[in-house]
Order: sequence, then C-alpha cells, then structure tokens
Amino acid sequence: MPTTAPLNVPHLIELLGPDSCWGPIEWYARTGSTNEDLAARARAGARPGLVIVTEHQVAGHGRFDRRWRDVPGAATAMSALVAPEPAPDRWGWLSILVGLAVREGAERHTGAEPGRFTLKWPNDVLLDGRKICGILCERVGDTAVLGWGVNISMGEDELPVPTAGSLYLAGLPHEKDGLTAEILTALQRWFERWQAAGQVREGFLANCATIGRAIRLHQDAAATGTAVVEATAVDVDDSGAIVVEDAVGNRRAYSAGDVVHLR
Repeated sequence: MPTTAPLNVPHLIELLGPDSCWGPIEWYARTGSTNEDLAARARAGARPGLVIVTEHQVAGHGRFDRRWRDVPGAATAMSALVAPEPAPDRWGWLSILVGLAVREGAERHTGAEPGRFTLKWPNDVLLDGRKICGILCERVGDTAVLGWGVNISMGEDELPVPTAGSLYLAGLPHEKDGLTAEILTALQRWFERWQAAGQVREGFLANCATIGRAIRLHQDAAATGTAVVEATAVDVDDSGAIVVEDAVGNRRAYSAGDVVHLR
C-alpha cells in the first residue's frame, strides 16, 4: 500500500469554498461507524450539514448488515447529515444521488476518461468494473444520514473481496483532500437537484452500468416471496426502483435487492 497523507480538514474547507453547505466537518483517525456516530448526533439535535470523516472504521456496515472492511489510512468513510424536503417515499433516490456525486467527484479529481467510473444499482460506484465505493443512507427522524466509503490506496492483498478495486490499483491519483472536496461539492449539487425535482432519474440512467444488462437480483424472500430474479434491467421508475423485464416481456419494479451483473 502506498503512503497516503491523512485528510487535512482546514485544506478541505478551503477547497470547498464559501458557497459550500457542508460544515462543521469532523475528522477522526478511527471510529466505529460514521453513520452511527452521525445518527447519534442527529438525535441529539445536530444541524444538517455536519460531516464526519474517518480514516478507519472498525464497526461500519452496509446493506444487509454486510461488514465494512478497510485498512487504516487506505480508505475514507464519511457521513453527511441532510434534511430532505421531498416526502420519505422519495428517499429511495438518496443512495443513487450519493453514487452520482461520488462518481462525478472522483472523475473530476482523477481526470479519468469518461466511462471508467460507473454506477451499479442501487448503491455501488464502479471503477473499470470493480467496486470502489459502497453507500448506505439511513433515516433519522426528519433527517437522513448519507454514508459512503471509498477505497483509495488499497493494494490487491488488502481488498475486502476480489471484485473490489481502488484508485491506486487503477493508476489514478489518490490524494484525499481534493477527492473529498470534489465529492462533497458534487453531492451538494445533486442533492439540490433532487430537492427541486424529487428524482435524479436522467442522471442515473446516463451513468448506470446496470441498465440494459442481464442481472441476477437477490431479494428478501420473506418479504417478496421470490428469492432470486434473473432478468434484464431496463429502467428505473420515479421512486428509484429498478425495472426488470423477463424473457417473455413482463416488467416489474423492485425497490431493494442485491444486483449481480451477469454479462
């Protein structure tokens, strides 16, 4: 693993500029979970805009209670507190708009060729087809905690799963201050766009590697009666749910699930 300097919060704030909605920004070398930390702060009355960043999470988790695994200093995990105006039935877009922000911010920071950073429904950012970012958004009363983690300088032997990747392994710049500033700046734009329109469908469709592909969608069988669905992903609906089409042309929307790209 290459040496990567810790996040410099004063420099980050300078890069964000005076028009940023984010702040205060708190940095920790190590914590349990930035989402859990921020949720506790939200319940205690923290104002929207608060961001918590860490260089190492020891009790982080993703969807389906998957454990977050990182190497100290080789990734950043962060959570941002927002107060959405759209009704909660539109909050399914939150994970998607975070993905859009991470994809855009990482592309701007690294100068990567268009198309290298893509999205996988509902909440993964891919780099050259390998996952570099996972996202978990959680409701806390009238606020939402937007959480994400980016693999920055992990080597092959440090990745949590073989299908993961990192900026370093892709040969891209992996300085944390500029990357984080670009992501937060993009997140502000995408959040404001969603606040105004209630969806970010066009942006997602333009950057999603899932649409048009054969997929395997793993569902909660107890909730849906169907454990696994194999079909072609053809669209997302107005709530952010994925729309799939089976072999005989029947379409159905799923608001949650774990997607595997088949080809």
